[in-house]
Amino acid sequence: MTVKRLYKSRSNAVLGGVCGGIGEYFDVDPTWVRLLAVLLTLIGFWLITIPGYILAWAIIPAAPGESFGGTGPSANGEAGNR
Repeated sequence: MTVKRLYKSRSNAVLGGVCGGIGEYFDVDPTWVRLLAVLLTLIGFWLITIPGYILAWAIIPAAPGESFGGTGPSANGEAGNR
């Protein structure tokens, strides 16, 4: 049995990769996670969503073996797209 782990997404990151990682973890389009976070922030839950995002960004590890955004060297030493 494979254990599912939560990671920050580097390939589907807009700000810090948190919403992308949550979307990948729950098999949901990360755009919906981002929209939910923005909606919660705008309707008054900003005291929860903004510190929660910052805390998640600091705690959740980056996905292993992914290059950031497809540019630069990857984790396995291959050259990126330049």
